Amino acid sequence: MKSLPGLLIAAVFATLTFAVWAFLNRPTLEPPWPARIQGFAFSPFRIGEDPTHKEMPTDAEIDTDLKLLEGKTLAVRTYSNAGTLADVPQLAERHGINVTVGAWVDNHRDMDETEINTAIELARTHINVVRVIIGNEVVLRGDIPIEQLEKYLDRARDAIGQPVSTAEPWHVWLAHPELAEHVDFIGVHLLPYWEGVTVETAVEYSFAQFRRLQKAFPGKPIVVAEIGWPSRGRTRESAVASDANEALFLRRFLQRAEREQIIYYVMEAFDQPWKAYQEGAVGSYWGVYDVDRHPKFEFTAPIVRVPEWHVLAAISVAVALLVLGVLYLNSETLRNRGRSFLAIVVYTAATIAVWVFYDFTQQYMTVSSVVSGVLLLLGMLGVILVLLAEAHEWAEAHWVTSRRRLGAPVLANGEPQPKVSVHVPAYNEPPEMVIETLDALARLDYTNYEVLVIDNNTKDESVWRPVEAHCAALGERFRFFHVAPLKGFKAGALNFALTRTAPDARIVAVIDSDYVVDPSWLRELIPGFQDPRIAIVQAPQDYRDESASAFKAMCYAEYRGFFHIGMITRNERNAIIQHGTMTMVRRDLLESTGWAEWCITEDAELGLRIFEAGFEASYVPTSYGRGLMPDTFIDFKKQRFRWAYGAMQILKRHARAFFFEGGPLSPGQRYHFVAGWLPWVADGCNMLFNIAALGWSAAMVLAPRQIDPPLVMYSVLPLSLFTFKLAKLVHLYRVRVGANFRQTIAAAIAGLALTHTIGTAVIKGLFTRSEPFFRTPKNGESARLLHALAAAREESLMMIGLWLAAWGVAHSPQQQGPDRLAWIVVLMIQSVPYASTLLASLASAFPLRARLLGIGYRPMAAARQPAEADSAG
Repeated sequence: MKSLPGLLIAAVFATLTFAVWAFLNRPTLEPPWPARIQGFAFSPFRIGEDPTHKEMPTDAEIDTDLKLLEGKTLAVRTYSNAGTLADVPQLAERHGINVTVGAWVDNHRDMDETEINTAIELARTHINVVRVIIGNEVVLRGDIPIEQLEKYLDRARDAIGQPVSTAEPWHVWLAHPELAEHVDFIGVHLLPYWEGVTVETAVEYSFAQFRRLQKAFPGKPIVVAEIGWPSRGRTRESAVASDANEALFLRRFLQRAEREQIIYYVMEAFDQPWKAYQEGAVGSYWGVYDVDRHPKFEFTAPIVRVPEWHVLAAISVAVALLVLGVLYLNSETLRNRGRSFLAIVVYTAATIAVWVFYDFTQQYMTVSSVVSGVLLLLGMLGVILVLLAEAHEWAEAHWVTSRRRLGAPVLANGEPQPKVSVHVPAYNEPPEMVIETLDALARLDYTNYEVLVIDNNTKDESVWRPVEAHCAALGERFRFFHVAPLKGFKAGALNFALTRTAPDARIVAVIDSDYVVDPSWLRELIPGFQDPRIAIVQAPQDYRDESASAFKAMCYAEYRGFFHIGMITRNERNAIIQHGTMTMVRRDLLESTGWAEWCITEDAELGLRIFEAGFEASYVPTSYGRGLMPDTFIDFKKQRFRWAYGAMQILKRHARAFFFEGGPLSPGQRYHFVAGWLPWVADGCNMLFNIAALGWSAAMVLAPRQIDPPLVMYSVLPLSLFTFKLAKLVHLYRVRVGANFRQTIAAAIAGLALTHTIGTAVIKGLFTRSEPFFRTPKNGESARLLHALAAAREESLMMIGLWLAAWGVAHSPQQQGPDRLAWIVVLMIQSVPYASTLLASLASAFPLRARLLGIGYRPMAAARQPAEADSAG
């Protein structure tokens, strides 16, 4: 970050980041916590203890807890008398704490009897037992028939003198008023969080239900057996779980309860991690104290949403400054608007990442939560890395003052032309197409060149013999070789051509057999080699059949983005991707390296090795030749599969050069190669994510009480990335590529249609060593309907699966909330690439003219078409 404007922009956004953190965590004045409250729900379990597995606390642990509550509460409420819990009344007596004894009742008749008998015995023998509650939400869960519960209640009332009741939510009492005839008081649970009530109105809502019960049961005292708010957990409709909201709700409620003189038990004294297995993650976080017996919020001081916000803000700024410094490197031509755009993205991403990591560390860890949390965090970091790479390319593609490395020098008058050997590899290509290519080469406005046509492994003589004859007719400048068998695919053919190249040739040029070149190609680009550092001169790939059909217009729109945007920005740091057509290489350097026959993208691999040797490449963003695009969607997919698979081969083979310091590549070259392939790696991860999403969604449908949707933050990130990339595509295609809105949409559909193919190629490329070379057929027939559907069968199945998953989650009995809604949206958005695949494949089956859909491009001759001006505003 060398420039003063860059420092000022970073400082301004650092200040804004602190301001946002401060605003979101401004102190809130609330009523103070009373010196002593009426009661706590009391479950004295600690980490590693779980009553469902008969892992009970010791008497010493219970006594320690009661000592902590001594002087802070008048009473505690228990839920069971199993094991050491039966000792609570005796231990509480030492600390002057009364007890409401609970007897746990479910469908285990023998255990129910033991619980009730023990509760009766404790009430008879301990003077500090002030109430007895038989059963906890038994009717709500439907554990036993209500008639059986009534018998238990009548039996306890007959046996002891203390008031007896059961505990149920308010709506259960209203639904079963007959239950009131068997109790001495109404034990009610008021938990507005479970009902999705916003915390701002939760206290008034709770008292409204309290008054409804008073009106419904005028002769019965009302005891609030549970009231509270969780500090963590899923957002349920408008109810947000947080430490601050727990403090706000309880402090407001306690002031109101003291004023209205009601009896209540705060839910609950201590966090209980074991409840997560019964109630979901939120079940662990209802305590006023955490599991280590530390207060979770301030009792009297103003409430701050995140007390540690100063530290988190500082970390956010530090991380953002580090990332921003990297993105600002070698960006002298970046305008302040571009720097500001990057600052917005970086500071926002850093703040979100810091917050999510902090939030993750605040939960009680289990093996499953750690594994799932780490995977989600890694996924989040991956999304952020892709987002940053996309933002950097967006900024450098648009907000720059000039381009430092674009353009080609003009050949000085009188300087001799170096000899060029043009290599044209071909395999089983239509002879009329290759002849058209050769005729265009014969018209080159350049005197010192030769053309070598290498036909490898074509079995049908009727295919290659006409090309051989045409080469002979064009004269001695054209030489034809039919070689069979020949290993190494295209790389093998080019290596063979290299051995047959004229001894005095200094430059090797390569074009595909379907390209019709402009006569000025060699004359205008060969001068680039006057600079001894330049080893590669590359012109963009371009196509001449973009108006043949709607499908080809879509493909053409998608291709143009890379050569008009990506290659322009990469060229600024000498990091272009070399392509095996419209490319030129120094002959001596090529002979020392050769074409890599182990790699199915031998052109990109060659360019990288030349960079590793310390040489440079020049990208001239002008069209000097135009070829033919794939005729069917399956061929389009095969071509992109080869590119992505080859990229992973290169990434593995050259990993040391990419990821370890001291290598031959510059930081800018490393960045562009890794960042350029990062979206493809993300497509591979996205494919795995979608498979996992289907499994997770199925689990949500089959076990709605046990499996929650992912937190909304983890859903927002992929949604944000999708939206960001779409906005980037629309903006840059309009201003840099010159596409209209329909052409931009066509490019988006074609690009999205390849997502699954690229993801599959990435996964295979990372875990396998080789894949057959796929030739891209030209001048073929369009796919018919059944073939088009078959070409998209995997993607169609995934699309249907995601739609069914979204429908299933939407109709599952889980509580409404932003987490579930966001997950449904994610499932639908994740289906868009698969739907695009089906759409593109169907487009290839029907020869609709591009102009009928408004996505055609104006026909262009082979004349030069500049890809971008020298500067961008």
